[in-house]
Amino acid sequence: MTAVFQQGSVQESRSLEVRTPALAVHQSHVHKRNGAEVLLSTWRMLGADTYAVTAHWPREHAFYHPAHGLHDPLLLCETVRQSVPLLSHVAYGVPFGHQQAWEHLRFALNAGALVATTAPAELELRITCSDIVRRGTRLAALTMAVDITLNGQRLGTATTRFNNQPRAVYQRLRGRYADVDLARERALTPGPAVPAERVARVREKDVVLSPTDIPNRWQLRVDLTHPVLFDHPVDHAPGMLLLEAARQAAHTMSARPSTVVAMDAEFIRYTEFDEPCWVWTDSLPSDEQGRRRVLVTLEQSGRRVFSADVTLESAPGL
Repeated sequence: MTAVFQQGSVQESRSLEVRTPALAVHQSHVHKRNGAEVLLSTWRMLGADTYAVTAHWPREHAFYHPAHGLHDPLLLCETVRQSVPLLSHVAYGVPFGHQQAWEHLRFALNAGALVATTAPAELELRITCSDIVRRGTRLAALTMAVDITLNGQRLGTATTRFNNQPRAVYQRLRGRYADVDLARERALTPGPAVPAERVARVREKDVVLSPTDIPNRWQLRVDLTHPVLFDHPVDHAPGMLLLEAARQAAHTMSARPSTVVAMDAEFIRYTEFDEPCWVWTDSLPSDEQGRRRVLVTLEQSGRRVFSADVTLESAPGL
């Protein structure tokens, strides 16, 4: 069946001025088995393909810890990620069991707005969906533009595009890798961890890079027992693991304490468990504000599977 490009949504018949009341987000909407990992609180429709989503960040997350007095910027990525299945299901009629896969994710944030205080961290995401592709009546792909505020202060923006596949199509695409149990059985044993402090981590169990004997190259360290990165069984390395690898690899290139303030990531191929995945870093020219930029590339079986242009800003006061 050929793809039909449509700018509208299943709610096109509604007036552009129609707003719906805020509805609660259930953990099934964001594909989390552990309810404590659900960051989103409510969602509502603002107009055609435009939505408001509220979220709450915990003061102390099990994995995304505050550092240098700042909230972890990858909490922003996880918040956006949870919005992908949420809106797929509640706004675009995608059945549970369909697979959403990232194609790209870009974000830029204001580090000053990340300052962690004793006040609850309450967020609002204004999300506009565009470039909507359908196959028949089924959602096949869309782009989300996200404007984010944290406790009333503008935090930043994000743009992401993802595709959506029914279970049968996904299984055909994945072939022998579609079986979750077999994929996990074939997984390589995680290698030793890079020292946690080198990748801006506190605990060894949260390190996702293993050292190699080649400069600026690491091996992706996949620990299937990690309670946050692997909240539930999957057949390939999840996108948040790849983003974490990019963040940690970028920190190895910075001599000073810093935080990620921007990233432009491309998800090219599925990253499998049964072959080594190599993580490469290269320096890029600084941005217009003089901030360090690092290109992180992941390769598996001689092919590029993921890349990210990561921007780092020195931690305030350091």
